[in-house]
Amino acid sequence: MLLAHALALAEARTFLAALADLATTQEGSRAYDHALHYLDSLHAGEIPGPTIGSPVVDLDTTYGLAVSAIEDLATHGVHPLQVELVLAMLEDARSLDAPA
Repeated sequence: MLLAHALALAEARTFLAALADLATTQEGSRAYDHALHYLDSLHAGEIPGPTIGSPVVDLDTTYGLAVSAIEDLATHGVHPLQVELVLAMLEDARSLDAPA
């Protein structure tokens, strides 16, 4: 894995973990965790550490940063359909975490 790919993956993982922490429901938190585990499975154990980069501000901002980071993975060799699946999982998690 090249450095740029590792950084993109680390960012995506960081924002997904932050979303799981910021989630307002248990179902939402579990769904964000599920998306994170799926993203990890795509990289077969090659998992970089978290980044310190962008601060986590709020749920909406973090969601936007996560989407951007996940979309960026397509430019580093992750199959576009896998990227779309992770984005769909992220959207599902957001809908589960929406206030009732």
